Amino acid sequence: MLPLDHKNHGRQPATLIVLLLIWSVLFAAYMLLDAAPVILVPLALFTLPALYDLLADPTAEFHLDNESLSWRAGRQQARISLCEIDHLRLDTRLDLSVRLSVVRPSGHKIRVPYPATPPHRAIEAAATAAGIPIKRHHFSLIG
Repeated sequence: MLPLDHKNHGRQPATLIVLLLIWSVLFAAYMLLDAAPVILVPLALFTLPALYDLLADPTAEFHLDNESLSWRAGRQQARISLCEIDHLRLDTRLDLSVRLSVVRPSGHKIRVPYPATPPHRAIEAAATAAGIPIKRHHFSLIG
């Protein structure tokens, strides 16, 4: 099962579809309902981060092999030797997203950025193959 290589791109077809849908609704509200631009423009500003993801196409990477675990997302990057890992912690949040933390023997937790996090089943299989213990915590609000 090793190595586990995961790459995530910011440019997703679903993002484009949702942006086009939102902009169409805002344009229709302006043209057909004579909605005030002072209301529509702030609503359109909320789409700017998604537009940035489409244009810049930021990538995030995660790699786990027999020697180390590493990731890169934006300006964040890290490489941790497997002997420096006590266990991996998978937290399922209320929105059903799964967050990954690397816990060192000292108890210090290092959060893997969400864009770099692979699907939790792939993480569990690769970590088990590498001999890294995994602890799951369901529906924790903080941690």
